[in-house]
Amino acid sequence: MIEMTISGRAKDLGGFAVRRLIPVAKRRLVGPFIFFDHIGPAEFEPGTGIDVRPHPHIGLATVTYLFDGEMDHRDTLGVHKTIKPGDVNWMTAGRGIVHSERTGDTARAAGHKLHGIQTWVALPTGDEETDPFFSHHASGELPEIEMDGVKMRLILGSAYGKTSPVKVFSPIFYLHVESDAGSVFKLTDEHEERAVYVVSGEIEIDGRLFGEGEMIVLDDEASIGIRTVKSACVMICGGAKLAGDRHIFWNFVSSSKDRLEKAKADWKASADAGFENSAFALPPGETEHIPLPES
Repeated sequence: MIEMTISGRAKDLGGFAVRRLIPVAKRRLVGPFIFFDHIGPAEFEPGTGIDVRPHPHIGLATVTYLFDGEMDHRDTLGVHKTIKPGDVNWMTAGRGIVHSERTGDTARAAGHKLHGIQTWVALPTGDEETDPFFSHHASGELPEIEMDGVKMRLILGSAYGKTSPVKVFSPIFYLHVESDAGSVFKLTDEHEERAVYVVSGEIEIDGRLFGEGEMIVLDDEASIGIRTVKSACVMICGGAKLAGDRHIFWNFVSSSKDRLEKAKADWKASADAGFENSAFALPPGETEHIPLPES
């Protein structure tokens, strides 16, 4: 039933930790999911917060989902949106977009917690150069699924006869699951690739126990039952395999290595031009940016 397990690699980003699950050498994608980060949990004192300066993306969609705290998103489309627990921010980068992620003024002044998941969804080759757009859906708009001792929120795609309102580009599913100790549920088997990530608690799959920080990539064909040993929060994701390879450099994803080189050159040239009349622009109100890394 289990193809492989991945243990998160925690990295301190100054006041909070991020645990990266994919990509790894032996598993670059799960369905269209090409990047999966567990942020926090972290607690910020009054006057402090996160400041992820403006940076570019191409060829993907970013998905932000929080369990605790809040985060302000700004992008070159002029969107300024605060995401709160249970909401979903979906940003399609397509041919190119720039955004920042910061703690808002009110939360920064008061002090706050931050805990959530950020993922990237690779776009099909025919949609990699689509126009960028942003969509926000409040938690109350997302379908909920209840079983005995199990509550699910469907963030993206389709599962268990429900469909999320978030616009997507390929067969996909993404679930936030809260389950009580002793509960058992069958994992949806309508998708080609599936993975389960344990945010907290402990679960059992195929007689093996898994705890916080572990991602379990499941066999494509297997019918899977999940038993909750200790009350757990898990994220389940997957979907259809994308045609062709995907390459990553920094915040860029593409089926073409040449396209990555162009994105790198465009970001550097845009910065050199002060983001005036250039391929990339800064979000309104922003003056900073993250330079192109060396590697």
